[in-house]
Amino acid sequence: MIVDINTLLAWGGVYKQVASGDFVFQEGGTAVFYYQLVSGSIRWANINEEGREFLQVMIEPGESFGELPLLDGQPYAASAIANEDSIVIRLQKDVFLNLLRDHPAIHLEFSKLMIERIRFKFYVIKELAQHDPEHCISRLFAYFKQRKKNICPECNRIKLTRQQIADMTGMRVETVIRTIRNLHKKGQLMIDKGKVYC
Repeated sequence: MIVDINTLLAWGGVYKQVASGDFVFQEGGTAVFYYQLVSGSIRWANINEEGREFLQVMIEPGESFGELPLLDGQPYAASAIANEDSIVIRLQKDVFLNLLRDHPAIHLEFSKLMIERIRFKFYVIKELAQHDPEHCISRLFAYFKQRKKNICPECNRIKLTRQQIADMTGMRVETVIRTIRNLHKKGQLMIDKGKVYC
């Protein structure tokens, strides 16, 4: 968790319910809040003119999202959409910036999260640019497993759907399905009742 919920509430944070499929904010909008997911699931994605999504990151409870405009004053770089009914806590932008100034340890954790997301983008771009789909997907799953992100820590089940993997990598969903099936045949992944395990 980036910021303790009690700290956010003490500084004036407010809970907000978001229904499945609803936008928390849209790409190009102006940021007025810091957002942190309490429960549910949020995807941070760019949507092109045809309605196709490019998934930037899946947000898990305890993580913040939509941080870039808080620091650079520019519009949102992507949209945040609820994957399921979710609860977020939000804090006014100016109050959040004061919170960071007053709590260097929180500022450091916030900075670490930003760096982790930048490293993930470098990783994905490098893997997509240099390798075939099997290599890209197996390396992506290895990355998730190592960082305990988008994967169940108890059973190693991938939490992302095949469509979300396609949206994250820019591949067609058919390519992802075929690639996962091939990795299963090679013994690099396990598929059980449609669920993928690494």
